[in-house]
Amino acid sequence: MTTFLYSLFTFTLFSTCVFAAPPPLEGFLPNGNFEEPPKATDIKKTVLIGKHALPKWEISGLVEYIHGGPQPGGMYFPVAHGVHAVRLGNEATISQTIAVNSGSLYAVTFGASRTCAQEEVLRVSVPPQSGDLPLQTLYSSDGGDVYAYGFKANSTSVRLTFHNPGVQEDPQCGPLIDAVAIKELLPPRPTRFNLVKNGGFEEGPHRLFNSSNGVLLPPRQEDITSPLPGWIIESLKAVKFIDNKHFNVPSGLAAIELVAGRESAIAQILRTVPNKLYMLSFVIGDAKNGCHGDMMVEAFAAKDTLKAPFKSEGKGKSKTVSMKFKAISARTRVTFYSSYYHTRADDFGSLCGPVIDEVKVIGVRA
Repeated sequence: MTTFLYSLFTFTLFSTCVFAAPPPLEGFLPNGNFEEPPKATDIKKTVLIGKHALPKWEISGLVEYIHGGPQPGGMYFPVAHGVHAVRLGNEATISQTIAVNSGSLYAVTFGASRTCAQEEVLRVSVPPQSGDLPLQTLYSSDGGDVYAYGFKANSTSVRLTFHNPGVQEDPQCGPLIDAVAIKELLPPRPTRFNLVKNGGFEEGPHRLFNSSNGVLLPPRQEDITSPLPGWIIESLKAVKFIDNKHFNVPSGLAAIELVAGRESAIAQILRTVPNKLYMLSFVIGDAKNGCHGDMMVEAFAAKDTLKAPFKSEGKGKSKTVSMKFKAISARTRVTFYSSYYHTRADDFGSLCGPVIDEVKVIGVRA
């Protein structure tokens, strides 16, 4: 009996060790903040020499390890989330292999900015997925823009690559990356009380602890790989994922700020019953971040439209609005965007806009 119990315990322990999935990932990648410096033999001035010169990363092409602040030649490189960053020259890449759970959804959060006024692009790839992130638009005047990129893992390890695909005339130009983190995301589900998945925006990308600008969710990311689970970022510009630590959030831990007018939109496709009546409601407000003025969020569902005005005094106020709509098919797209463009009253270089939260759709009687 003792031998049997011992064997059962050993098998259980072995099974747990071998077959248990790794815990959910969240936080910086190894040397994700680039504060572990290269060896003196692996760098010449600022240029990294050799494939493994940047600890924990692989590099190719002209990659510079830079210290934030004024640079030789009169340039200034903002490093908003630490002291050091990497700059990618023409066709340069940095990459890292990450252990993940196959089939899970992930979001990579990273600080990125352009170094020149030219149209710089940062390509982010986790094969077979790849996306080009235009850095021309500055959402924060201090250069502290933080982005998130979503992907679905198709194996137990993936290779994350940042690539500068452009050929700049000035060799001093090229994207800066100053922090890289990751988070495993939980797939949201609709409920009896709300057909909208992740309607409170509680599930979203990792928020850098030393960033107060929120996380930009780049456009054209479909719901299956969006860093905002359940939602499609279907606009020309990014929307901003904000938290209650640095912004006023109407409910819970997080919300969405529509920071680029009609170019900044989110959508979700709901399962509905044709000809059935539904009630759409959501909260509109301001993030208490100096965004003043007359705001308006336009919401669309089936053939119905709601224009929700909100006069912001920058004090973090909010209100709930609603409309009824009739489904015309088994799938109904719900879309939100801001009617106007706004900048912060204390910083005209920082884009801002209305906040939406607590999006709900329920069936109602006629």
